[in-house]
Amino acid sequence: MGYLLTLFFFVWFLNLLGLTPLGINVTGNIAVTFCLALITFVITNISGKKEYWKHIFWMPGVPWPMKIVLAPIEFLGVLIKPFSLMIRLYANISAGHIVLMSLISLIFVFKNFIGSSLSFMLAFSISIIEILVAALQAYIFTVLSALYFGFAVEEHDHDDH
Repeated sequence: MGYLLTLFFFVWFLNLLGLTPLGINVTGNIAVTFCLALITFVITNISGKKEYWKHIFWMPGVPWPMKIVLAPIEFLGVLIKPFSLMIRLYANISAGHIVLMSLISLIFVFKNFIGSSLSFMLAFSISIIEILVAALQAYIFTVLSALYFGFAVEEHDHDDH
């Protein structure tokens, strides 16, 4: 729980800091999101119980020819989960900043009062949405990390198999 709370507030604070005029878009850097996803990956795999790995490599209740086909796919899923965390945070934060900077640049392109004021209003509206996106991305990254941790430490009952 401590890691998840730290992760949420860390990502949220960095996202909000990136929205300030002199702030640096830290979560828009792929190296930072890679490190966050790597820490989640390591915690998930270290805390994973025997049943977690059994469900990945030799799923109970599945016919053995299908187990041979599904085991590599499930192992690939273990590697794709942190990659999707990394790309999701990086792409969403970067895309918002790119859109915002494009709208701000339109102020200088139009060079008239009507076009510049419309671009400013649109940029201001997108800035408000970016504040929501900052919290939402922190929440999504944290919830998915918690979900991966939950899958790894879940207690399984296979009396019915």
